[in-house]
Amino acid sequence: MSTGRKTPCVVGVAAALVVLSSGPPMALAQSQSSLERFNRQLDLIRRDNEVQVPRDVPVGQRALLDYGGYFIFDYLSVDDNLEEEHILRQYDTTLYARLNVDGAHELFLRFRANYLDFHSGDSFDGEGDEWDHPDFDRAYYRFDLQRAMRVYHDKEIDQNLIVQVGRDLVYWGNGLTLGQELDGLTLNYSDGPAAIDLIAGITPKHTVDFDSSRPDFDDNTRRGFYGAMASVKVGQHRPYAYALAQRDYNDDDPLVSPPTTTEFNYNSYYLGIGTGGALTDRFLYGVEAVFEGGSTLSNSFEVNPPFIAGVPQTRDNIRAFAFDARLDYLFADPRRTRLSGEFVYATGDDDRALNSSTTFGGNTSGTRDRAFNGFGIINTGLAFAPAVSNLVMIRGGVSTFPFPDVPTFRRMQVGADVYVFGKASHGAPIDEPSLDETYLGWEPDFFMNWQVVSDVTLALRYGVFVPSSDAFPSDKLRQFFSTSLTFAF
Repeated sequence: MSTGRKTPCVVGVAAALVVLSSGPPMALAQSQSSLERFNRQLDLIRRDNEVQVPRDVPVGQRALLDYGGYFIFDYLSVDDNLEEEHILRQYDTTLYARLNVDGAHELFLRFRANYLDFHSGDSFDGEGDEWDHPDFDRAYYRFDLQRAMRVYHDKEIDQNLIVQVGRDLVYWGNGLTLGQELDGLTLNYSDGPAAIDLIAGITPKHTVDFDSSRPDFDDNTRRGFYGAMASVKVGQHRPYAYALAQRDYNDDDPLVSPPTTTEFNYNSYYLGIGTGGALTDRFLYGVEAVFEGGSTLSNSFEVNPPFIAGVPQTRDNIRAFAFDARLDYLFADPRRTRLSGEFVYATGDDDRALNSSTTFGGNTSGTRDRAFNGFGIINTGLAFAPAVSNLVMIRGGVSTFPFPDVPTFRRMQVGADVYVFGKASHGAPIDEPSLDETYLGWEPDFFMNWQVVSDVTLALRYGVFVPSSDAFPSDKLRQFFSTSLTFAF
């Protein structure tokens, strides 16, 4: 809903809602959006930390029990989109055990307890310090048919079937569509270079939802995922295609904010193609394109300044698209230097009222929703960390181990990424208030990962987002700083 180059349409609608609605003010809606974004930032940090802890189990014994754990202390300082700093100390304890029998049967359990210690008044949800839902974040049984036939029947077969039941991270392709922890069943059938993956699962209850306007979006989410992916290895390349359906099982009460009442029901499907592999012995790549269809409920209000009125919601079609391409160059040097680049594009919707990902303030009744909303994991930086919706992003990065010949520092990696952000549709909203401009800003990020000794790792990360003064009500810099100390045992 573009009304001119510098017209603050989103901010204007928000102001009207604050004045005329007796329900939660727009400051609360922005705070919820900040909480959803903060959880994306935490999730990225947590996954980076997990990479630093080796937990592979060697195969070669009849039965192998591997167990252990690690403790991570995180200190984070984050600036949100309301220009407020939040300081968090995070104490994360993880215990795991893996039982592997003959390489054919595997049982893996991992329990995680994470305590969030916010600086006074800094929590995003106003609940202060809290335990972040201690639970098993991994708990599955896996069966490998090929290995079972070899061990128990002394028979080699070309085909293989791997069956896994339980809770695990499921990540497809480049991560545009699917990168979620799911409770369910996965099947992988392979015959030579060809493979088929099937999935049926539901998100754990405490998953943070992409729709931050939904009541209890941060601790009561149920979405089902059902799909199939076919792939084949051709030389150094693996092209793939998939179909994935997402079903909304959330039965929350509607959001009542007089004069509006908002119901929620977002059901989507995704048709994707892609390929990945090696172009040469130095160049690695990954490319993925996704079409999103399905249906969603429309926005529940309309604004005719200075008035706002509730309107009946309609079920509208989703027609959206996203694309991701990555390229890495590996130097043949002792420092293991790597250059990387990435391009991300995700469509937006010009007639969404406030936000690219929410139902409240979402799609205008009776129109197609062209805002892409996936459930994947894409690195969109530390400080800005936008949702992959109505987004154009270019990233360039470098990483290296600068001191390979110095014993104390030979496992220290340093690197940097530079991001440039824009809108796919300049008149469409993103996941925070913005003006009708294409260019959003740029961000440099810096990191260090240092394995000090075999069981102690130090990680430092710093990012600063430089917003465009034409795109945001404020051009104040947003900073993100994190330091993590990991002790494995």
